[in-house]
This record gives sequence, C-alpha cells and structure tokens, in this order.
Amino acid sequence: MQVKVINKSHHPLPAYATIASAGMDLRAMLSEELCLRPLERAVVPTGLFIELPEGYEAQIRPRSGLAIKYGITVINSPGTIDADYRGEIKVGLVNLSAEDFIIRDGERIAQMVVARHEQVEWDPVEALESTERGAGGFGHTGRE
Repeated sequence: MQVKVINKSHHPLPAYATIASAGMDLRAMLSEELCLRPLERAVVPTGLFIELPEGYEAQIRPRSGLAIKYGITVINSPGTIDADYRGEIKVGLVNLSAEDFIIRDGERIAQMVVARHEQVEWDPVEALESTERGAGGFGHTGRE
C-alpha cells in the first residue's frame, strides 16, 4: 500500500526495521534538546504529514525500549491519526520515571502502525446475547 507523505524534517522517512515489523519508528524533529522531567508531558513534532486512504488509521505507540528502560511512553497510547487529518504528526510523551530524560533531534521516540479499521452502525436493542464470560471485567479470570 502506498501512502502519500511530506517530510519537512531532515531525517529519513520511517521504515520497517525487519521484514515482519508491524511498526515504523518515528523520530523527533527538534531545534534544540528537550528535557522531559519526571511526570512531565510534552508534544514532540516529527515533521511528517501523511495522507492515509479512507478505512485506515495510523496508531502511535510507545517504543518498548524507551518505556521499559526509561519510563518514556505515549500519553494517549495508542494515539490515532485519522485518514482525514492533514496536520503534522506529533507525539504526546510522558516521563513516568524519577529521572529527567533528554530528547534529542532525530531520536526515535515512538512507533507508528498503519491499520485498517471499520466504522459501525448502531443497532439499538433491549438485550444482548449471553456468553460464558458475561459482564466479567477487569481481573475476572484471576491473577494466575
């Protein structure tokens, strides 16, 4: 699938790291370093603008290494880029660690997954079919 892209950064376009990768790393486009203090949030520009076909979205997700090693994650994970959005892709990050984290120009800050989606039409009813699970929600199957 081809997707139109404008790259106003001086970094390469996002690319898949391996043949089976689902996500492509997004890079920060910064004129100076950004210090993300503990529990601080920031919106980080990428310099990328895309035109997705209808029926697709781009999901912005955390990079696992940044999340596990440094506590840096996408605040609204996953963020959604809709097919009709034409603005710059920006990434909302939060520092969940107890240490400052410096983001530098060109640093890989998140990953983007392009996925097909459906739109639904609601069918109002008075009852839903029962299942074995029923209304069992958070933690209903236990810890182990």
